[in-house]
Amino acid sequence: MSHGNPPPSPHHPDYLLPWQSSERTPPDPPPDPAGVPAPAPGRHSDLRRLRTAYRLLRRIAALTALGYFVVFLLLSGFAKELLDTQLFGGLNVGLVLGLCQLPVTLVAIVVYERTARRTVDPLAARIRRAGAAR
Repeated sequence: MSHGNPPPSPHHPDYLLPWQSSERTPPDPPPDPAGVPAPAPGRHSDLRRLRTAYRLLRRIAALTALGYFVVFLLLSGFAKELLDTQLFGGLNVGLVLGLCQLPVTLVAIVVYERTARRTVDPLAARIRRAGAAR
């Protein structure tokens, strides 16, 4: 009575559980001879540059839009005489500065998007390509 080869034990490297694929994954590359694995070339510096560019972009956009609004609030609280100064017709300085809030916010958005397209997006795309090439 021949039973063929017995199934491998759970401790054998060829043992597979029912949900595991029969395709073997390639083994990890051998470690660096010095004992320290080498990082992917440029990967960490690219991530650092991406974080820095994105952080700078956020700060500039937030400080532009919110900074203008805070200055307007401070002027309305502490420089009422300046804001009450009549310019022409029924417009005073306070009303003109208040109406300028929308264009300043729109300019901050446009500058944010343009800078993101030119600096942050290319860095992110390069990191994605490097990750996909692995």
